[in-house]
Amino acid sequence: MRRLLLIIFVLLCVLPVFAQGPHPFTFEDMMALKRVAEPVPSPDGKWVLFSAVDVNLQANTKTPHVWVVPIAGGDAREIIADQDADRPRWAPDGKSFAFLSTKTLGSQVWIAGFDGAKGTVTAVHRLTGIPTEAGGEIWSPDGKNILFTSDVYPECDGAPADEITCNAKKVDEASKSMVKAQIFTRLLYRHWNAYREGKRSHIFVVSASLPSPTFEDMPQTVTSAIGAGPALDLTPGDYDSPVFSLGGQDDYAFSPDGKEICYTSNHDKVEATSTNNDLWIVPVDGGPAKNITSDNPAGDSTPLYSPDGKYIAYRAQQRPGYESDRFRLMLYDRATGEKKNLTESFDRWVGTYTWSPDSAGLYFSAEDKGESPIFALDVRGGAPKQMVGGFNDDIAVTGRGAVLLFTRMSVQWPNEIYKARVGNSMIDPLIHLNDEVLTQVAMSPLEPFWFTGAEGAKVEGFLVKPPNFDPNHKYPVKFLIHGGPQGAWGDDWSYRWNPELFAANGYVVVTINPRGSTGYGQKFIDDINGDWGGKVFEDLMKGLDYAEKTYPFIDKDRECALGASYGGYAVNWILGHTNRFKCLVSHDGMFNADSAWGTTEELWFNEWEFKGTPWTSRELYRKWSPHLAAPNFKTPTLVIHSQRDYRLDVSEGLELFTTLQRMKVPSKMLYFPDEGHWVLKPQNSQLWYKTVNDWVDQWVKK
Repeated sequence: MRRLLLIIFVLLCVLPVFAQGPHPFTFEDMMALKRVAEPVPSPDGKWVLFSAVDVNLQANTKTPHVWVVPIAGGDAREIIADQDADRPRWAPDGKSFAFLSTKTLGSQVWIAGFDGAKGTVTAVHRLTGIPTEAGGEIWSPDGKNILFTSDVYPECDGAPADEITCNAKKVDEASKSMVKAQIFTRLLYRHWNAYREGKRSHIFVVSASLPSPTFEDMPQTVTSAIGAGPALDLTPGDYDSPVFSLGGQDDYAFSPDGKEICYTSNHDKVEATSTNNDLWIVPVDGGPAKNITSDNPAGDSTPLYSPDGKYIAYRAQQRPGYESDRFRLMLYDRATGEKKNLTESFDRWVGTYTWSPDSAGLYFSAEDKGESPIFALDVRGGAPKQMVGGFNDDIAVTGRGAVLLFTRMSVQWPNEIYKARVGNSMIDPLIHLNDEVLTQVAMSPLEPFWFTGAEGAKVEGFLVKPPNFDPNHKYPVKFLIHGGPQGAWGDDWSYRWNPELFAANGYVVVTINPRGSTGYGQKFIDDINGDWGGKVFEDLMKGLDYAEKTYPFIDKDRECALGASYGGYAVNWILGHTNRFKCLVSHDGMFNADSAWGTTEELWFNEWEFKGTPWTSRELYRKWSPHLAAPNFKTPTLVIHSQRDYRLDVSEGLELFTTLQRMKVPSKMLYFPDEGHWVLKPQNSQLWYKTVNDWVDQWVKK
């Protein structure tokens, strides 16, 4: 009897542990997720390479590794684990692949041999050793060369031997100099989170057969005795080639015969006010470059040759100075120079795209009402046809054209790689890297709703419920406002502003896609130009009004508004124009429109949105500047800003915090000396989420 009672006691203690369901999503769960990049199918259509980033919160590091998975199905395996490895790209014969690693000499191009029968790496060696480091590598279709990018000193342009040696010497001198001062003679001297330091992005080509000479044994004073490498600078000059990019598709490509490249470069005199990126072509053995889009004064980008070599596809805008004009998919005939707009009747932005192997069509993604479907398009004409719904990106197709590969995400799971048979709407996950973490956490799906916004327009919003939701309970609200303003909330994943993580500690999360949001047509986007606090503010407030009236579980007396970038501006505008919120969180937001113009780098953005400079369009700058409503500030506000944010200088956050303190408004400032526009370092991100959630709890949660 005593033994039976003991067994019953043990079972009563153990069974509740096994009976526990998924737990609310935590920051530590989010850091345990692997961050999957784009799929790269092998030339024979049997394998897919991809990189995945591991986050070590304790070490405060993010480390990418290369993985492989069979297209036919099976387990994904990490095949380069003993060093960081990113951006794998196959050799045309499939017997090796290139990748980037910082194992020695900073970021350089490495080559890995590949056993196609076993799916394993046979050997690894470093290809480049350029002193200014290498990135963005791609293999030439003929297998002879590898292209890569490097930020170099344009004054070192010249013969390859002289250029490499000159750059090595300048890097060495800069690292040893006790003087860190810089002299500027033109605008765009800094960009996003770094000063340019007199460098330009150039495209190099190197033989894929032999490693380049390295600089591991570089003497204290670099001299020309180091010798030359076979790397050839294809884009010399005082221009960025390719142009600056925050990610996405490459702004350069090889022709199918490997004899030519097409790349993006802006040669306008004042780059800070210009969006006039053009496409240029240059022979792989060097020579003068030719501008093939000089007839378009707006942006041209992301060139991609057709497999048969007849065309170059690319994305183009039509309005100069407007970075949020519609991205159209264009076709350039290499024989005639004729250009054709393939998506003129398609009122959405074309995202990433790829050619079909037979050159008869293209596949592309495009944001649409909170999703990013995949469309197919015939080059002969006709409307794009939707193939795959949901939120998708990073499209690739196997060499034989039978299988479409892409990344896919939702608000409940981060990027994973999926596949679909061409002509079949059925999709299947190819990898399951994050199942172990995600099956243990409780998340809620994204719930869309529509309402009538300013001027009678139909506007979409979304709602995320907390875990263990009880419809009879009243929940406080986190009202999130997206950045851009030409951005959007949707059924996608974010590590920086994660709706599930915001909902996890007992909040309903409400998001609105007001005027200016992408995925609802170009007019909807344009409606925010010159009207930053007008229709968009009305859309936001009416969207929250609708949610309060429609969902009885929302406690309208316990709401906090949070936003970053344009969302930070919107919070600053709310601060002076309504007292409906119990608290506010303003991250990297514009506070003083005049000073923001003078301290930003991409001047084309401010000058388009406010229709000129502060002296030519003074009325608009003053009309929509949040700082002029300071006498109305009452709502407790958390201010967040970073020193290396050059899109919206840290002075904007300092001005806001100073004003709040002088107005005796309850306020706090979180300052990051080592971050830019985005908070990216793991432990900084942890502090960010804790500070934000603690602030909201302090003012909103009972």
